[in-house]
Amino acid sequence: MSKLTGYIEGIGLIGPGLTDWPHAIRVLTGELGYENQATVIPAPTALPAAERRRCGAIVKLSLAVGYQAAAHAGADVAALSTVFAASGGDGVNCHEICQMLASDDRQISPTRFHNSVHNAAAGYWGIATGAMAPSSVLCAYDGSFGAGLLEALACVAADSIPTLLIACDTPYPEPLRTTRPIPNEFGVALVLAPQQTERSQARIDVSLAAGTATPMTDAALEQLRKAIPAARSLPMLQAMAAREKARLVLDYLDSSLLAVELSPCA
Repeated sequence: MSKLTGYIEGIGLIGPGLTDWPHAIRVLTGELGYENQATVIPAPTALPAAERRRCGAIVKLSLAVGYQAAAHAGADVAALSTVFAASGGDGVNCHEICQMLASDDRQISPTRFHNSVHNAAAGYWGIATGAMAPSSVLCAYDGSFGAGLLEALACVAADSIPTLLIACDTPYPEPLRTTRPIPNEFGVALVLAPQQTERSQARIDVSLAAGTATPMTDAALEQLRKAIPAARSLPMLQAMAAREKARLVLDYLDSSLLAVELSPCA
């Protein structure tokens, strides 16, 4: 595969002990020590009240980081093409449906059903933003962030329009948690553009690679990177925070990883 190229114009980030991108910059550059605390997800105020009550954590997280990245880029949320990537879906809703199916009362509400589908976050994004731009949704298990990054950059290359990547993961309750032990919520969003502009933070070039993924030097952040699929983005985010030219390797598939080259824009 030849390189896919784009320009990062905006970043959104929410995770355990990470409230937003400005706060994450201070943590990832070592200005602040990392403290692994429960993820705090803002209320999805862009949604109408009825939808706000019905949506789950993965929808709220997707909206929060997506709006953060768009604001950082000075972009119109309604005009951005979108790519949503998640290793699973709404874990709590999945648990509740499984419980109902295992009981004598198997009447599943329409709200539970429509929140169970993998593209629920994309649907709520359309409701919140009024966006009519192209949108795609994908899952590649632990490689979902890498798959989403490739898809978003492919959209940028093919359509020559800015694209918003939103990659999020949320936990499952027990007993599913034992099988899929995602410890906390983590979401990251990137606004990617086809050409450099005055808003561009860095040029990004991505290609397939072999070898091993680049680890985090901080032990707690490395544990976070390995524990949550969307957090596989952390080495790239650390390089962005430091505004350094970097070449690193991100997890993708068992047989292939991603080589990522970052060059800060002046």
